[in-house]
Amino acid sequence: MNSISKPAYRIFDRNLKKIQRNQAASDIIKSRNADYLKDEVADRLVDRLLFIKREFETVLDLGAGCGHFAKSLNKSKYQPPPIKTLIMTDISSKMLNRDSVQYPNLHIERKEMDEEIIQFEENKFDAVVCNLSMHWINDLPGCLIQIQRSLKPDCPFLGAMFGGDTLFELRTSLQLAEMERMGGISPRVSPMTEVRDMGSLMSRAGFKLNTIDVDEIIVDFPDIFTLMRNLQEMGENNAVLSRHHILSRDVLLAAQAIYKQLHGNKDGSIPATFSVIYMIGWKEAEGQPRPLERASAKTNLKDVL
Repeated sequence: MNSISKPAYRIFDRNLKKIQRNQAASDIIKSRNADYLKDEVADRLVDRLLFIKREFETVLDLGAGCGHFAKSLNKSKYQPPPIKTLIMTDISSKMLNRDSVQYPNLHIERKEMDEEIIQFEENKFDAVVCNLSMHWINDLPGCLIQIQRSLKPDCPFLGAMFGGDTLFELRTSLQLAEMERMGGISPRVSPMTEVRDMGSLMSRAGFKLNTIDVDEIIVDFPDIFTLMRNLQEMGENNAVLSRHHILSRDVLLAAQAIYKQLHGNKDGSIPATFSVIYMIGWKEAEGQPRPLERASAKTNLKDVL
């Protein structure tokens, strides 16, 4: 089996994250209403997959949630989809089975599994995709290594994760409010991976021909309470081990005032920025194209321009 033991150093409480995601999926109507962000990113991930002109026998959807990637793949213009079997995994069984649908041209298998321990053999998949779940993984380098091992040679990994300045407005507003009311701060928003680090992490994991890009999605909310409730309905509420468990209404009211003062829109709403890092990497194989050596070009760019 392709597996690595749980990391000794932990930032996130994975058991709590499982509980949060199960709770979020328990209210089906609210959970579906909160799908918009993951659905949008899944659409963009599917677009990237469809640029790869090949058929995929078996694909792993790691941290699949409620099946956002499968739903986007089914509604894409490319029909039938280039995937025969999609294996969906998630730490939350309720999220995984919230919408137990099967699509006519896509065979789906569901398996409850923690993304930190990938329980599949090496060289199994024609592609691995991961839509907005890797930002809760404690050992990101170890996870990428496991993904790389589970791929067949010359097969791709496509991922999307929150990173960089995601929810920077909420983070700064809560920190300033806690400093003012409590005299100190607690981690209320998950620490995020920087886009500049992802290239080296992918290379360390053994991926080749890596492509990393970042996109920002800004969503407007009427107030900070709606934003935080929406994050909870997505299953994206705080799971940092060192967090304080109580956030008083007094601090929230102060954070709401600070949020509107520093970041508010003219119509009274507040923006929330989600910075999404997209990555594509390939497992090495014989005959695979390789980048040219540095300074090996024979044409001067000035002559072309």
